[in-house]
Amino acid sequence: MNITEPGDPTRTRSWARLGQLAVPMRARELREIFAEEPARGPAWTLDAAGLHVDFSKQRVTREVMDALLELASEQGVLERRDAMFAGAHINATEDRAVLHTALRLPLGASLEVDGIDIAAEVHDVLGRMANFSDRVRQGEWTGATGERILNVINIGIGGSDLGPAMAYEALRYYSDRQMTFKFVSNVDPTDITEALLGLDPAQTLFIVASKTFGTQETLTNAKAARQWIVDALGEGAVGKHFVAVSTNAERVAGFGIDTDNMFGFWDWVGGRYSMESAIGLSTMIAIGPQRFRELLDGFHAVDQHFRYADPAVNVPLRMGLIAVWNRDFLDIPTNAVLPYAQFLSRLPAYLQQLTMESNGKSVRCDGARVDYNTGAIYWGEPGTNGQHSFYQLLHQGTEVVACDFMLFAQALEPVYDMQDMLAANALAQAAVLAFGRTAEEVRADGTPEDLVPHKVMPGNRPSTFILAARLEPHALGALIALYEHSVFVQGAVWGIDSFDQWGVELGKAMANSILPDLQDADRPLDRDSSTDALIRAYQALHAQA
Repeated sequence: MNITEPGDPTRTRSWARLGQLAVPMRARELREIFAEEPARGPAWTLDAAGLHVDFSKQRVTREVMDALLELASEQGVLERRDAMFAGAHINATEDRAVLHTALRLPLGASLEVDGIDIAAEVHDVLGRMANFSDRVRQGEWTGATGERILNVINIGIGGSDLGPAMAYEALRYYSDRQMTFKFVSNVDPTDITEALLGLDPAQTLFIVASKTFGTQETLTNAKAARQWIVDALGEGAVGKHFVAVSTNAERVAGFGIDTDNMFGFWDWVGGRYSMESAIGLSTMIAIGPQRFRELLDGFHAVDQHFRYADPAVNVPLRMGLIAVWNRDFLDIPTNAVLPYAQFLSRLPAYLQQLTMESNGKSVRCDGARVDYNTGAIYWGEPGTNGQHSFYQLLHQGTEVVACDFMLFAQALEPVYDMQDMLAANALAQAAVLAFGRTAEEVRADGTPEDLVPHKVMPGNRPSTFILAARLEPHALGALIALYEHSVFVQGAVWGIDSFDQWGVELGKAMANSILPDLQDADRPLDRDSSTDALIRAYQALHAQA
């Protein structure tokens, strides 16, 4: 399929129109907008796959939304969406298809790309994963001494760590509580050392997740884990305590892993979009194949909504367009992710990678540098913890931060009325951010005049509120897919490639060139004066150990 790369959005008629609309909107208050639209709450709320998404507290009007939809049309966002689902090579700089949506196709579906039935391959791997997961969960797969596996350690980096770690924490309620799951990614030796502390090697299984089986951080940690197993159980035990998620059979076999225990994935799966692939093996072992299928079904439900829903009610489309509006026209540089669910403690970090690695670009697909803002900075913390930390800045700081609230109506582990208290806090924070508190309202509380300015809340801080019934696998899949497609929409509008990550690659290459300099004090240095001096200072301090 031939696709036209999107050009400079600033040259479109709709971009100019949005710039005009932004001038008065920057001065308008959400209080005023709500006063003009008494039924704005329900009118600006959309539903998709069990997610109830309220956009009413975003600083947008119908006129703005119409212009944003026109921008999407002029930039060919929906055509690019269709090309993605069809398997076109929309990852232009790597000449690859972008088919993470194929990972969650239902059994029996078919998707042929370049003469290959992608769906059949996906379900073949899922079937092998399910068989292996059941064997581990039921105690049929044992370690070298015949003992049941009770500890599973996923070794990866980036998407092969953040996805499984986030999903495990999010779905811990559904996991096998007899088993321990840990995630190692940092090349800092304390990461692997602390993960192994107190574990029995005879009961421990390692999943080494690296597409090429050559990722430096992952292989370094894997070698440390291998030595730990060998020291305790002997060289012959490696094959019973390691499996691989990789496509490099030669390197996997060289490590000592039976390639029958290698689970593959494809070059059309980017790391940050891979948690539903074999990268999710630890998730499947934790929650079981049936729950994992429910997770995939949640992803697929939002995929279908994004692909077929009318643009006027398309939730990911609206979410992505509002993100563009906030970033480029309201000059809001950051977005806080505020899940009111402790199990979602790793979600902000996961969404950091998804959004910032995808859209942290300054060059369009056509090679031209952009002269407009792209990807916002994403960060966050679960509520209510954040309320006693950075919410002060959200409410009264000089920088406006857009916020995404997430709340579930049903507690997984009900205790008294604590879920209602949690909900009250989430709803209150969103309302105060939007509407603030005026000096008159503060005075009406009897506040001394000298304290009045300190208690005024300016409000007019935009937010989206995502509500669902219960944090279960289907809901988690739907939530992640919502953000994936929102990220896609933003990148398509900006005309950038959301699926490469060349900035990551350069850092890796430079680290590999610096490593021998660090390890040889007699090696001559010829870098910049700062790096050379730091290398010598490091060597001096390191030698003291």
